[in-house]
Amino acid sequence: MTTNDPHPHLTTARKTLELEVRGIEALATSLGDEFINAVEAMGSATGRVIVSGIGKSGHIGKKIAATLASTGTPASFVHAGEASHGDLGMITKDDVVLALSWSGETAELRDLISYTKRFSIQLISMTSGSDSALAEAADIPLLLPKMEEACPNGLKAPTTSTTMQLALGDALATALLARSGFDASNFKDFHPGGKLGAMLTHISDIMHQGSELPLTGPDTLMSDALVIMTRKGLGCIGVVDPQGDLIGLITDGDLRRHMGGDLLARPVSDIMTPDPKVLTPMTLASEALNFLNDSKITSIFIVENNKPVGLVHVHDFLRAGVI
Repeated sequence: MTTNDPHPHLTTARKTLELEVRGIEALATSLGDEFINAVEAMGSATGRVIVSGIGKSGHIGKKIAATLASTGTPASFVHAGEASHGDLGMITKDDVVLALSWSGETAELRDLISYTKRFSIQLISMTSGSDSALAEAADIPLLLPKMEEACPNGLKAPTTSTTMQLALGDALATALLARSGFDASNFKDFHPGGKLGAMLTHISDIMHQGSELPLTGPDTLMSDALVIMTRKGLGCIGVVDPQGDLIGLITDGDLRRHMGGDLLARPVSDIMTPDPKVLTPMTLASEALNFLNDSKITSIFIVENNKPVGLVHVHDFLRAGVI
């Protein structure tokens, strides 16, 4: 092997990824009415989506069930083998079953199939076997293209096939998400922990408010305004009119720009930046942080009906775990 030859590990890896990409491309072009029917059946269920499989399909099925549940579609995973030993009792007449099997002939799924027929439970299959027992038993058969596995030496270890199963599960979940109108606030309900939860926090949950707000009137002298700014320690002060509406803002930058011998004797109205940028309490923390970064500012007032109800500083995002 010359120095210009790719390492065999890279050659194998690239071939694997190329084959899996081909599989997903073939899957994307194959989607049609059955996919639409599956989304409608899952979205209309008054119970849950029960995902089932065994082996590698079972592992993929667990992930699909978790993705569905976290994006607004109630879902649970029932292991195909355990189903025959009592776990069929987890499935109700209000549920929809999504069964995964690459061949469609998985023996462990037979009892599950019989159960769905006995109790008129809608069955969706995910298989490549168009003439298989699973596909023929399904009310809605989702067929996967028969593509070459990426496993070398012809061992046919599930690679391309499981990638397509996973991708189709994601496609179902996102289509259901769009169908239900599931939005960021709903997503926050299911993801309260970690950085993702912090990013989905509303700005009202982390903002300073009440007596913490640095506010003053337009006629206040800068000497007095500086005392308020220093005491509140947020690097700025808001200017409100007699009706309590926010009409201006003074930051540390404004002080530097107006530095001079008469600064302390001047009224706030001479120094303030009028009509400052503001956000509303229901703005997501992630959106607010992006706004601060794009605007190249470090703090911003939160207003309702033009009246300041809060203030958030870039340090607050750090404390909340957003950064």
